[in-house]
Amino acid sequence: MNTANTLRVRLARKHAETPDIALFELRSLDGASLPAFKAGAHIDVHLPCGLVRQYSLCNPPGETQRYEIAVLRDAQSRGGSTGMHALEEGEELSISAPRNHFPLAEGVPHHVLLAGGIGITPILAMAHTLAEQGASFELHYCTRLRAATAFAERIAASAFAQRVAWHHDDGEPSQKLDAAALLQSPRARDAHLYVCGPGGFMDWVLTAGRSAGWSEDRLHREYFAGAVIDTGGDGAFEVQIASTGEVVPVPADEPVTMALARHGIEVGTSCEQGVCGTCVVRVLEGTPEHRDMYFTDDERAKNDQFTPCCSRSCSARLVLDL
Repeated sequence: MNTANTLRVRLARKHAETPDIALFELRSLDGASLPAFKAGAHIDVHLPCGLVRQYSLCNPPGETQRYEIAVLRDAQSRGGSTGMHALEEGEELSISAPRNHFPLAEGVPHHVLLAGGIGITPILAMAHTLAEQGASFELHYCTRLRAATAFAERIAASAFAQRVAWHHDDGEPSQKLDAAALLQSPRARDAHLYVCGPGGFMDWVLTAGRSAGWSEDRLHREYFAGAVIDTGGDGAFEVQIASTGEVVPVPADEPVTMALARHGIEVGTSCEQGVCGTCVVRVLEGTPEHRDMYFTDDERAKNDQFTPCCSRSCSARLVLDL
């Protein structure tokens, strides 16, 4: 862990938002202000078990005396959510300063916010910001169970409560989200869309947007996990380090980052799923096989950068800007 780029904080409060979602309030050890952040930002949390995980900040961005994150206890967890839910109030943690790969667009006439389940976390911060700015927006919040909806009381008491539409799987059919109709409405013509939640939910929303004629620059998203990929057909290839000319073989069953590390070349990683963008490296020659959830389709098409934690190569060799 690079301690120069981390902050020490205390878990000041842990609260059960739902039976499976816990809210964590983090404060500096000495009570000083934390670095400012904007809606859509996330922090890296360094867990006692050694894992590093990213969580979106969900409190109003004007609050710098604390950070709030919410974490779903995931049965398919690789250890992150289990480790978070095991934390107790008073424990000290290392976190990164906020980073933002999911910012609000500026100067647009209307914002459509769509949250699925735990995806409400960055969307909630966006709603706080837009309401404070007096901007035009609407928030659609989809959950499985009405009775187990995180932040329901907070949203109902907020200044933007009247802009929120609730959609629950256990509710009447009439209140369920019709993404196609929503994104084809006249009000959505020049709007920007922001979506966060489970992968299937996000893909459904983004497909509806594209079918309705939305351009990619108006479709904003943040994934929590990488897509499941069949690696059975993976083959070996090479990466060359541009600064030294060294050639590193990458076996079929090993990530590029691991192959580089075996040769003493460290690339910073965090999520290891191609979600956070921490490990992005420029590609000078060759064609990467993109397996990330970080880049847009247009960025992938340029083939000038890739995520070595999960992506591979279509060509026999990639020359990397390292």
